[in-house]
Amino acid sequence: MARFCPSCGAQMSDTAAPCAACGKEAGQSGGSTPPAAAPSGGGGLTDNVAGMLVYLIGILAIIFLLIEPYNKNKFIRFHCFQCLFFWAAYIVCFIVLMVLSFVLGMIPMVGGIIAFLLWMVLWLGAVVVWILLMVKAYQNQMWKLPVIGDMAEKQANA
Repeated sequence: MARFCPSCGAQMSDTAAPCAACGKEAGQSGGSTPPAAAPSGGGGLTDNVAGMLVYLIGILAIIFLLIEPYNKNKFIRFHCFQCLFFWAAYIVCFIVLMVLSFVLGMIPMVGGIIAFLLWMVLWLGAVVVWILLMVKAYQNQMWKLPVIGDMAEKQANA
């Protein structure tokens, strides 16, 4: 099991008596409580991992908005709301494209090709944005989508 210096919080080897970072003995106290080894989210996950998981497993966006300590963290709340708004916008685009595909399907041959290309653009665009959102969340960035990001930021700060 890893040991941490009670004074500065640096990780110590199991055999080292003085801390390599601050030089104090493992038994000495620096006058304050040792820093928590827990992640900044306080719930077992670091903020960046929680933000990434929200996009990877969409239902976590709802779960993290309901349970503490994640629902108190603005970074995680932002990514939860942005994920929910992103997938809601995707569903709206999906429905619009279904109706458009039906209309285009009435145009012989060309309509089907156009509909197919539009479906590929929607699918590929959603996958690229989805991966980009996961990467940016993992890098601790609050990267905002054009319209959805502003709405998510308002909700996260409310």
